[in-house]
This record gives sequence, C-alpha cells and structure tokens, in this order.
Amino acid sequence: MSERLVLHRHFALALVVLVVLPLTFACGQSIDETIDDATITARVKTALLNDPQVGRMKIDVDTTQGVVTMSGTVKSEAEAARAIQLAKQARGVKDVKSTLQVSP
Repeated sequence: MSERLVLHRHFALALVVLVVLPLTFACGQSIDETIDDATITARVKTALLNDPQVGRMKIDVDTTQGVVTMSGTVKSEAEAARAIQLAKQARGVKDVKSTLQVSP
C-alpha cells in the first residue's frame, strides 16, 4: 500500500473520530437519541404548522429524550390546549411540557 493511501486512510479515520465522537456524548445522549429527538421535534412542528387553529402561532419546540417542551405565545387557552394535544399525539413523544403564554 502506498504511503499516500495510508495517509488518506488515517486522515479519514481522524475526521470520523472528530465528527462522530462529540455527537455521541452531546448532552449525554447517543446519536440515536439525538436523531430521534430531532425527528420528534420535526413531527410536532409539522403537526402544528398543518393545524388551522395553531398553524399561524409562533411556537418553539424542543425535544430531549422524547420529552417535548413548547414555548411561545398563543392567543387563547384553547390554542394552547390544541398545541399541547397535537404534540402529545406525535409519534415518539413521551411527555409534553408547556410554557406557552396567552396574549390576545
């Protein structure tokens, strides 16, 4: 094997270690958990955007280990309840925490 090929393989291995290893330990989660949380967040955001009652609202969604946290401002308690209901229905959600503020 040529010296150049060996050097390229070592570089590729170092690159993988530098990129993947930090992701493995990010926030104490595995890569699978991080990907699952991102998928859950996307599902919840999609459900919110597609709903005519809350689709226009500015609701932030964050997911950690399957627990969805929603924050932002809604116009009524009914909108807050609907947003929470939609989040709970999303596949993979273990629990929903809300700090949604009602501001007409």
